Parts: sequence; C-alpha cells; structure tokens
Amino acid sequence: MTLAKRKPQKQAAGQTDETRPAASAAALLAWYDRHRRRFPWRTSADERADPYRVWLSEIMLQQTTVRAAAPYYERFLQRWPKVTDLAAADLDEVLKVWAGLGYYARARNLHACARAVVQDHGGVFPDTEVALLGLPGIGAYTAAAIAAIAFNRKATPVDGNIERVVARLFAVEDSLPAAKPRIRALAATLTPPERSGDFAQAMMDLGATICTPKKPACSLCPWQMPCAARSRGDQEIFPRKAPKRSGRLRRGAAFVVTRGDGALLVRTRPDKGLLAKMTEVPTTAWSHDFDDARALAEAPLKADWRRMPGLVTHVFTHFPLELTVYSAKVRDGARAPNGMRWLAADQIEGEAFPSVMRKVIAQVNPLVRKT
Repeated sequence: MTLAKRKPQKQAAGQTDETRPAASAAALLAWYDRHRRRFPWRTSADERADPYRVWLSEIMLQQTTVRAAAPYYERFLQRWPKVTDLAAADLDEVLKVWAGLGYYARARNLHACARAVVQDHGGVFPDTEVALLGLPGIGAYTAAAIAAIAFNRKATPVDGNIERVVARLFAVEDSLPAAKPRIRALAATLTPPERSGDFAQAMMDLGATICTPKKPACSLCPWQMPCAARSRGDQEIFPRKAPKRSGRLRRGAAFVVTRGDGALLVRTRPDKGLLAKMTEVPTTAWSHDFDDARALAEAPLKADWRRMPGLVTHVFTHFPLELTVYSAKVRDGARAPNGMRWLAADQIEGEAFPSVMRKVIAQVNPLVRKT
C-alpha cells in the first residue's frame, strides 16, 4: 500500500484539531539541549557566536551537505580567519579554495559580501535582518539565520528541514513551492522571544535527525503529540510537492590538450553566467541539438585528436549535461590560442576548476581528483 493511499490513523481518544496541544518552544529547546549536534561552526551553550563564522557556514551549507561543507569551512578559516582577511583576498584565490563545492555564484557573492561588510560597515556584520538583506548573496533565509544565531534576534529562518517540520506539524495541504509563504508564517508563530538562535538550530536539527524525509522517528520527537500529520498517520506525504520539471538534456564536447611538459590548455569562463570566472578546458557550446560528428570542427587547435571512451555526465540546477571528451598532446613550446593559456602541471590540482571540468580532465588523467 502506498503512502498516498494509506488511510489516516485515528486521532487519540478525545483529541481533535482544536484540543491537540500546541507545539511548545520550551519542549523543543529542552530536546535540543540534550541532543544538539556538534559542528565546527556551532558554539557551545555558554559561548557567543561569531557572526563571521555563522555567515560563512550558512553560505557554504546552501544546497550542500554538512559533510561536504565542513572541510571547506575549515580551509577558509585557516586561510582567512576574519572577514577583513577574506575581503582583502583576490577573487581568484577564493574561487580556487572553493573549487569543488559547487554553485560558484556563492563564492563570488561571499567575496563581494566580505568587501561590503568592510567597506560599508567597518568590518562588523550588521545585526538586523533588514540590514543583512542589503549585503551581496544574503537572502531571506540567510539573513534570518544570521540574525537569530549570531545576534539572538527574534528571527525565523526556514530551510528545507524546517519547512518539512512545519508542514507536518500543521499538516499543510498546499504543495511546494506555493506553500512556502504559509509555512514561513506558521514557523514564525513558533519562534520564542528568547533563545531564538538555539530555537532555529533546534528546528534544523529536528528536521535533519528526527523529522526526516523518509521514516521519521516520530516516537523520539518532542512534538509528536501536537503534530497534526503524525496524528493522521500520513506524515511522510508532507510537505506536499508539485511535480518536478526536469530540464532538457544538453550535450557538447570538451578538449583536453597537454604539452610534453604536462601543461594543460585552459581558459577562463566569462564574468557572468553559469560557472562565471571559473577555469575550464576548451569546449563546444552546450546545446540540445549538439552534433558530435562536427565536434572536431570546434577544436581549439589542429592536433591528432583521440576520442575518449564513455561520456562525462553532470547535473546542474536547471539541466543535465553530457560531454564527449577528446584528448591530444602537442609539442613543448606550442603557443596557446587567443583567449587561452597553458596551466603548469603542478598547478592543475589547485586551480579553480568546477566539478564538471575535473570530471573531464580525470577522463584523460585518472590521477586528477574529480571533485
């Protein structure tokens, strides 16, 4: 029997929507005090949060798992321990350290935001949602998260975990994304005036560890009694989601050219658009109607090209991509075509390649890491 067809369980004897107990902030905070997760960016109960570290972690965690973000967070702090250090860095260096974490607009906005904090706010993060929203790369969720966690403002960040908790708690029938405004409004009714930062993190932890997308551990949840979806027995269908539209497949070819000394032919992507300012090997355009038979007509130079077996696949936010990879070796001293340059072999590992380009290079040189 599928979840969509499962009959709701009966509510507890004598319990109705009107008599169900309200979700208590105190109950969730008590649970959080016992079960809070430990992260490099999360302070202990008696420590004051550093706004720079809160901001850095929140930007890195956008559409990225904790496991993937944690080592990057540590590297950034080692390299740039304060916002003034990051603001003084070159964008190219920031992109190199960020390389592999994906969604590269975040890295560019991170750098721009650090500079704005230094130039417009004297190196001190503003402490209100309104002021934080004026900084590059900071949207409604991030502004609320920083205001709550770093400054203990009564603010309500709503990420995917919190969205799920609230949708189940109130059995929100509207589908995402249309339901987002109502879920945010309902979430705001739960936020207490005190310990707002802890409450926000408690909601995140509840969604990540108890109120999970599949098989939520309702028996361990501090809000199991007031949860409307649990009472009905159909908690796993929330939040309801509209059918997802996947982007059309795009295809293209990539060209990996090396010299005898191991240098790699690369170029820098345009300042704006997908993967802006990142380093890549030459490629054709990525299109829906790519004709592989004509790929070599767009090769960056004349050479004895070899088509590599298999395809490189990558999924961007709005479309999947397939690349055919061609490789060639040229003589030492060969000049790079206009708009391109030779990257020394010992610099390849530290260059700001997006993940898709690392996959391409690894197709020719398996010793290059793919992420």
